[in-house]
Formats: sequence, C-alpha cells, structure tokens
Amino acid sequence: MIRLPAPSRPVYLRVVRASAWYDLVVTAGFATPWTYALVHDALSSLGHAWGLGVLPELDPVQTLYANLMGSVVVVWAVLRIVRPLPVHGLLDGIARTLFAVWQAYAVAHGAAQLLWLFLGVEVAFGIVQLVPWWRSRHTEPAGEHGEFITGPEGVRL
Repeated sequence: MIRLPAPSRPVYLRVVRASAWYDLVVTAGFATPWTYALVHDALSSLGHAWGLGVLPELDPVQTLYANLMGSVVVVWAVLRIVRPLPVHGLLDGIARTLFAVWQAYAVAHGAAQLLWLFLGVEVAFGIVQLVPWWRSRHTEPAGEHGEFITGPEGVRL
C-alpha cells in the first residue's frame, strides 16, 4: 500500500482553486461549436500577429475534440472551484503534466508555436500543485496530515 499524505496548508487549496479559475476562463470558449469558432479565429489572429503560426482550418472533427476537451475541463474546473480538495490538486497536476507533454509533442511535430504560451501555464500550475505532494511524502509520516487516495477494491494508494 502506497500512502500519499496530502498537503495540509490552506494556501494549497487556493492554488487548486486558482488553477481551476484559469481553466474555466481559458477553456469555456472551447465547450461549444459556436464559441470554439470564435476562439479559433482569435487564437489564429493572435498567432499570426505575433509570428507564432495559425491554427489549421476548422473542420468538424477538430471542433468535436475541442468541444469534448472544453466540456470536460469546464466541469473539472467547476468541481475544483466549488469543492477544492488536496487530491484535486494532485490529479490536476498529473493531468497538466500530460497536457504539457502532448502540447510539446504537437509543437515538435509542426503545430503552431502559439501552444508554447499554454504549455508554460500548464507546467507552472503542474509544478505548483505536484511539488507539495512530493515534499509532504518526503517530510511527513504517512497518514499524519490528510487524506489518502483509494484505488480499486478499496486499496489505499
């Protein structure tokens, strides 16, 4: 059984909530086909103006994936705003790590350099949310301050 003591400081929950507000503001426009078209045009214009490249032309599949991502992230953000928990910061930090890896992969394979702006924020929030877990694991006896993550069959991770 792996025990992960949760960061116990109130400032950590403020970071979890701040990352959620960022997600809500940035991704709400991705949640519907109509708002995504506006966001797509705005990002392409910005990328063109700054010399960071433009997004590919809109198509139904791209719009679908943008809407799926936007919808899930908006719901995830609302959860973290309404009920921030330390485990939400851990899971969000892991998700941000994955997002950052895939954004870097996309840029390395020809996507618009505009993605670097988002990647920077993903990395920053990921670090701020994951480092306290790493530190608490190395400085506190397991179980002393916080919750544990329960996995399949009730196994506490």
